[in-house]
Amino acid sequence: MSAFIFAPDVVAGVLHHMNDDHNDDNLLIARAFGDTAATASVMTDLDGDGGVWTITVNTEARELRVPWTDPITERPEIRREVVVLYDRACEILGVTPRPHA
Repeated sequence: MSAFIFAPDVVAGVLHHMNDDHNDDNLLIARAFGDTAATASVMTDLDGDGGVWTITVNTEARELRVPWTDPITERPEIRREVVVLYDRACEILGVTPRPHA
């Protein structure tokens, strides 16, 4: 079964928000699920099954795909799943998560 594909404007909005407002969160996710030596991370795509980041490790860019806890099909579910990834990343790395608004 194929992953749900969100409309391009939804994906663009999420990527803009994550890359402009949540660079630190992107890096935590990269270090927790990709490589603890990651020095940069940019969210590049998402679908109903997970998010995709380009992470930089030792000046080498590589793709990191992290699955959501469950497949999703609705725009509000994206935020929930990113928050879950952030919380899991904090737990894995021993970082105290900030409160969610």
